[in-house]
Amino acid sequence: MTQTMTSALRLIFAGTPAFAATSLQALLDAGHAVIAVYTQPDRPAGRGRKLQASPVKILAQAHQIPICQPENFNDNTDIETLQKLDADLMVVTAYGLLLPPAILAAPRLGCINVHASLLPRWRGAAPIQRAILAGDKETGITIMQMNEGLDTGDILLKQACPIENTDTGGSLHDRLASLGGQALQQALEKLKRDELQPQAQNNSLSTYARKLHKQEALLDWQEDAPALARRVRAFNPWPVAQTRLEDQILRIWAAEPVDDEPAHTGLSSEPGTVLSSRKTGIDIATGRGRLRLKRLQPPGKKAMDASAFLNGYGDLLPVGARLMT
Repeated sequence: MTQTMTSALRLIFAGTPAFAATSLQALLDAGHAVIAVYTQPDRPAGRGRKLQASPVKILAQAHQIPICQPENFNDNTDIETLQKLDADLMVVTAYGLLLPPAILAAPRLGCINVHASLLPRWRGAAPIQRAILAGDKETGITIMQMNEGLDTGDILLKQACPIENTDTGGSLHDRLASLGGQALQQALEKLKRDELQPQAQNNSLSTYARKLHKQEALLDWQEDAPALARRVRAFNPWPVAQTRLEDQILRIWAAEPVDDEPAHTGLSSEPGTVLSSRKTGIDIATGRGRLRLKRLQPPGKKAMDASAFLNGYGDLLPVGARLMT
């Protein structure tokens, strides 16, 4: 990227979920020429398992942008179709498909990626949730020149974002999505003025943000209270932290560690034991400290705060009851 642009860039955009749609909207708001949108094929969703278009596809349709939805790029026809677009640059945000070398090289200026972490920390599929789980105090957006590795390309631009103690996976996702659109606009403006200076990543500092799995949502009460609280926050809104109460599953939407009260007497401190129940929350013994459950979801019901839960379902969690891993 060493050539100053004097005319509008011809852009291909590739992305799928809502996070990516925010970046596409930022491009459209800035007046960039998006000549084609690539997004994953429609997938079955909901109770009826009807085919559902991705948020990126819906946005592209609203702006009458040509849409391509290959299953992958194993077919030479799909590669040739993209090459014929004669794009200057391809912008990729949470697309969900691996791009082969022929695709990475097709646009004149290659492909850039909007990634939700401060690379090289948290390369991979779930950087937002992994940052919360690890107790990171800061994350951000990296605009990266793509290569054949997994988020290993040169860094073009970074913008930092603090992680608040109250942040959930959902709230941090939304804030980073907005920041991603802003960072993308800034990067393209710098590109036009030939002001981007690619910097190689320090591979020794890299960490891997593996994909989330539902089984990770089951709380292990042997963990300490701060770690459990981070798990609850990271997995809100998906897959939602949960615990077993006999043969039932109880989902936990909000919780906080508590260490400012004296130990309860007359009760087992075995991890998973209900120590107290009050409107402000339900305290559970953990491997170290107590976790106060603030918002819960009984089986087959909607999520509710602790006060409403105790009014309607308090008999599910009496003091002394034991939650299981």
